[in-house]
Amino acid sequence: MSTSSEAAKAQSGFKVDCHAHVFTTSMPLRDNPRHKPNYSFTIEDYLKVLDEHGVDFAVLAAASPWLDYNDYLIDSIRGKARLRGTVILEPSVERYVLDLMKRDGIVGVRMHMIGLEKMPDITTFEYRRMFKRIADQGWHVHLHCEGRDLPDLLPHFIDAGMTLVIDHLGRPDPAEGIDSAGFKALLKVLENGRTWVKASGHHRLGAPATGYLRELVRHTGGEKIVWGSDCPFVGQEDSTYQSTLDWLTEAVPDEAIRQRILGPNARELYFT
Repeated sequence: MSTSSEAAKAQSGFKVDCHAHVFTTSMPLRDNPRHKPNYSFTIEDYLKVLDEHGVDFAVLAAASPWLDYNDYLIDSIRGKARLRGTVILEPSVERYVLDLMKRDGIVGVRMHMIGLEKMPDITTFEYRRMFKRIADQGWHVHLHCEGRDLPDLLPHFIDAGMTLVIDHLGRPDPAEGIDSAGFKALLKVLENGRTWVKASGHHRLGAPATGYLRELVRHTGGEKIVWGSDCPFVGQEDSTYQSTLDWLTEAVPDEAIRQRILGPNARELYFT
């Protein structure tokens, strides 16, 4: 996208959906997946949803049911200036594979660390090597974990010197919410200038999600926050796309801050 067209979009209140999934029933599922969709949600389906809701750009996130089968996601974004993507990778991935993925529009690596029988040891050489390769690409790590795990996990990513994007408002402990150790760790790491958080997954977090986002906005002034729909709401398909936009409006009534979350923040993170 050219600088002039970016400026025009910014003036008209452009929107970026920073978290959505596409998949087909022909894709190979991992063993014992958390979710097992029995339907397809294709890139054509998703682009139609974007157009119906006036959303200009989007970032597709790899999803855990398919592990590192990123083929369909990459095919979906290749050659489409309005799309970017994050992938799931094994730590043995070679640098040349990352080079090719970057050419096709991949901008980060999603680390799905929720619902695992055993957490991976990210202190090993294999992971440290992958983190260095991710950083060398100018990519970010897209972290999905329970809030209670953030205090232990964050130092490893900070030490690696990479950009970090934390999913679903950091998934705070529902019993303690913004007073939880995980949420406090999230607020602290947002101060380093290399960490972002997604205002996404509110339908998974329930009513407290509004309070989480308001506290993040109070702490940051709206900087380093991006919005994501989590479409097509796998496991909670009764949710609607419009409801995610309505929730953002309710949670962030200040229009200037809300527009920053919907557009310029995401452009800075994914499209520059």
